[in-house]
Amino acid sequence: MNLDSDQALVSIVIPTYNHADFLKEAITSVIDQTYSNWEAILVNNYSDDDTIEIVKSFSEPRIHLFNFHNNGIIGAARNHGILHARGKFLAFLDSDDSWLPDKLERCLQALDENTDLVCHALHCFGDIEKNMFCGPASNATFDALLNKGNCLTPSAVVVRKQAISLVEGFSEEKKFVTSEDYHLWIKLAQSGARMKFINDILANYRIHAGNQSGDVLKHLDSVLHVIQSFYRENKHTSILTSIKIRRRYAIAYYGAARAMQKSFQFAKAWPLLLRSFLYWPFIARNYLLIILNVFKRN
Repeated sequence: MNLDSDQALVSIVIPTYNHADFLKEAITSVIDQTYSNWEAILVNNYSDDDTIEIVKSFSEPRIHLFNFHNNGIIGAARNHGILHARGKFLAFLDSDDSWLPDKLERCLQALDENTDLVCHALHCFGDIEKNMFCGPASNATFDALLNKGNCLTPSAVVVRKQAISLVEGFSEEKKFVTSEDYHLWIKLAQSGARMKFINDILANYRIHAGNQSGDVLKHLDSVLHVIQSFYRENKHTSILTSIKIRRRYAIAYYGAARAMQKSFQFAKAWPLLLRSFLYWPFIARNYLLIILNVFKRN
């Protein structure tokens, strides 16, 4: 293990709301870590299920429970956890996800003096079964994140608390809800944070059913607001910048259309495909997506 991270305290921020059915698995995966110098900060949005009883059942002094109204803004819950964090490093775990036992140990080994953030691969399960590989580092620069899209996810990240403090944590603006992590990664890259990626699977990421079309459109709207917020900083928009914005919007609409297809909502994918095509007709994948949509194939 690196001298820089040897025995360093890791503060694990776990926001939760009515996830009692999953929370025990998440907490158990933290307790089972091979790296033992951690504290878990559970930020409970006043759940009305058995969340508090489950936390208390562990009788673990390294677990700290805070009740906090986040008003539907998960970034506020994570910031509240960061506020109470005592560790040199921060890790984030959604309460319906879980970690493999060596997650913290592997990430701390990778956090050398030239690294501010480590992100690893995950196994997705639930509605969809697949492996998710984050990164690579070339996609985690400021320009790449802004113009190509997100390549990190909270439950896979361990980061220096100092780096998070430098960019003032997660945004708590409502317009960024569901993309507040994407907004944070761009801010970190803009500030010069150095990121490293591990291709090994060190966590399990749960994919839920639900109001798929509503969730997709809400997420699309939040992504567009994130893009706009950073481009708005450039008051003198050049032709090249305008082209980049149109291409980025096309990618966002393409992603939303693909998500609709994956949930077999082909009719709702059409207007998203059209918007993507109108913004930037040179995305080859769009044409394949149109063919798939015609024949209603996932």
